[in-house]
Amino acid sequence: MRKLIMSAAAAAVLASGGAAFAAVKHTTGTVNTYDGTAMSLVLDDGSIFTLPKAFKDPGLKAGERVRVSWDMSGNNKIAEAVRIVK
Repeated sequence: MRKLIMSAAAAAVLASGGAAFAAVKHTTGTVNTYDGTAMSLVLDDGSIFTLPKAFKDPGLKAGERVRVSWDMSGNNKIAEAVRIVK
């Protein structure tokens, strides 16, 4: 019984550690370019984000300050949300 509890506890610790790495990240910056056709957003620091097909443009334009919530998919940064900040 003790081995079963210890195994379950170890599995829970290992599983929770992986969830921390899957957390959504946030980046704040200024829009360098936004291409609604290619579904891409480039910030002034060179960060490139791929936008989802269902992305609704909140009025992005060069020079606009934004906060991007994103996650990695392979080598690509996939934006989950883009919000204009003042």
